[in-house]
Amino acid sequence: MTNATPARPTGTTTVRDSTYALLERSGVTTIFGNPGSNELPFLAGMPASMRYVLALHEGAAVAMADGYAQASGELGVVNLHAASGTGNAMGGLSNAAVSRSPLLLLAGQQVRETVGQNVMLANMDAAQLTRPLTGYSAEPLAAVDVPRTLAEAIHHAGPGRRGPSFVSVPYDDWERPAAAGDPALLARTVTRAFHAAPEEVERIAGLLAGAQRPALVLGSDLDGTATPGALVALAEHLGATVHVAPSPYRLPFPNRHRLFAGVLPAGIRSIRDALAGHDLVLVLGAPVFRYHQYEPGEYLAEGTRLIQVTDDTDAAARAPFGETLLAEPAALVDGLIACLGAEPRPTSAEDPEAYLPCPEPGTAGAGRLHPAEVFAALRRTQPRDTAYVVESTSTTGDFWAQMDLREPGSYFWPASGGLGFGLPAAVGVALARPDRRVVGVIGDGSANYGITALWTAAQLRLPLTIVILRNGTYGALRWFADVLGTPDAPGLDIPDIDLVPVAEGYGVPGRRVQDLATLEDLLRREPDGPRLLQVETSLTTPH
Repeated sequence: MTNATPARPTGTTTVRDSTYALLERSGVTTIFGNPGSNELPFLAGMPASMRYVLALHEGAAVAMADGYAQASGELGVVNLHAASGTGNAMGGLSNAAVSRSPLLLLAGQQVRETVGQNVMLANMDAAQLTRPLTGYSAEPLAAVDVPRTLAEAIHHAGPGRRGPSFVSVPYDDWERPAAAGDPALLARTVTRAFHAAPEEVERIAGLLAGAQRPALVLGSDLDGTATPGALVALAEHLGATVHVAPSPYRLPFPNRHRLFAGVLPAGIRSIRDALAGHDLVLVLGAPVFRYHQYEPGEYLAEGTRLIQVTDDTDAAARAPFGETLLAEPAALVDGLIACLGAEPRPTSAEDPEAYLPCPEPGTAGAGRLHPAEVFAALRRTQPRDTAYVVESTSTTGDFWAQMDLREPGSYFWPASGGLGFGLPAAVGVALARPDRRVVGVIGDGSANYGITALWTAAQLRLPLTIVILRNGTYGALRWFADVLGTPDAPGLDIPDIDLVPVAEGYGVPGRRVQDLATLEDLLRREPDGPRLLQVETSLTTPH
């Protein structure tokens, strides 16, 4: 069912005009999407200051915007097509919800007076469709309230990591006259201050200074928000063991630093054992904890005290143990450094003795490379500040063993574990950070979820390298089949997938690689556009 949009008097400011003014004032320069008919009346009025990035699937559009928002710190805007397009986006939205990425999802709705009839392309009860993955979700009750509703959604989404918002707008609203009060709306400001009280900073600093064996557990939220060098300075001053919280989607601490003890496992018993012997554990910018494997038991060993500092009120409410301080973790770190007299130093002044060498990588049989060999080749050939977008779940142990990541914004991962993030997110990161080399490390199983993103990379001529680790199976599932005692489960193998001709069909040059010398030679060549390297690899497990 279609309806013409209403005519408007010449010179009248419309809802669409006010909305684009609001987006521009919010720093939006890029909109991602895959449009349908309901979205055209909004997109037709896009100002010249903005660019539209076309994805071939809404799931890819959300992952691109997620990578873009995380890498840039800006609001990512995604235009979705009614209920069907929003449904396509839900897998990507699950990742953005866990990473609390600042996203505004703007969906088209049918003509307002027809929605109740459930006409074609109507989104019935639209505000409920994305719950609970969006912290704010609405469909304005009147056209005149669209800009104010979007301003509220933007406030809930960001700046900062507060999570995605969703707004559904009937497409005949865009040409309606704007509210007389919209100029005041556009001039409004909201300032967020969430600093810990000085006495709280001093209290935690005193506990750390008095601890016999302190440990820091750092969350992904600190990557890109903490003062450069501050976390290293704090850890070195305390001599504290440093862990990264389970299932990280960013890397807040250099992974080759001598104080780095690795990523915590994702089970209750395993975490208790890893933290046993520490009298004080300070968790910064992470939930306590995001478990995965079911290992019931005591949360902490006797004698271990845990303090969590987070600005995520939901994470604070969910924590089943420990003490929680609601505050900006990065700001608290700065306060602790001042109290303790630690001194951050620039990366250029790093103590080389503080960093451990990488072990020799494993090897595979003829015609294949061990994943560790691939990661070692990347470490040897790529610039130090390369940003890696990784979605290869069966190779995580080898990745952490072989990479030497010290710069903020060097690591991105699907936060909820939902596949389809990696390839399109690499496109988003490359768009956000043209000053840095971007490499996507993607499993052959994962690649199929977001393969259409190659077309967008080709159209934008992004200098992006995609390394496909091809082992012909869902490696992480094979590992879980052993963990769960279900080795006879079907659907674990994906033989005979060749992504090189697929990439070339989307306009991206591809190469098949079976030996280390060829791989290193190709990686040393600086890309002038997107490229795909399909590497034959042996099967490994996540640990």
